[in-house]
Amino acid sequence: MTEQRRVIARVLSDSEDHPDVEEVYRRASALDDRISLATVYRTLRLFEDSQIIQSHDFGGGRARYEATEEDEHHDHLINVDTGEVIEFFDEELEALQDKIAKRLGFHLVDHRLELYGKPVKPAKGS
Repeated sequence: MTEQRRVIARVLSDSEDHPDVEEVYRRASALDDRISLATVYRTLRLFEDSQIIQSHDFGGGRARYEATEEDEHHDHLINVDTGEVIEFFDEELEALQDKIAKRLGFHLVDHRLELYGKPVKPAKGS
C-alpha cells in the first residue's frame, strides 16, 4: 500500500461522519499535499472493490463513505434538511426484520436500512 493510500485509509478510519469524495480529499490533502483528487477517486474505488469501505447514496447526488466493520451492524437515519447521518442499532427492529423474512420464507444474510426524516420541532409553549 502506498503512503498516499495509507493517508486516505487513515482519514476514513478516523471519520465519525460519512464523508463524500471531496471531503475525503480535503482531509487527506491537509495531511499530505501531494494527494490529488484523482488519487482519492481511484483509492476509494479500490477500497470499495476490496470491501474495505462501503459507499452510500443518502441523496444529494454524491456517494458518502464509511469503513466496513464486519462485526458491527448499524442502520442510518438521514436528516434531509442538513444531510447529517445518524447511525443507530435497535434490537427490536432487527428482530422484526428477521420475523418478516421468515414469514416470507427467507433467512436474512444482510440488509441495509436508511430512514430519511426531518427533526420534529417542539410545539409552541413547550
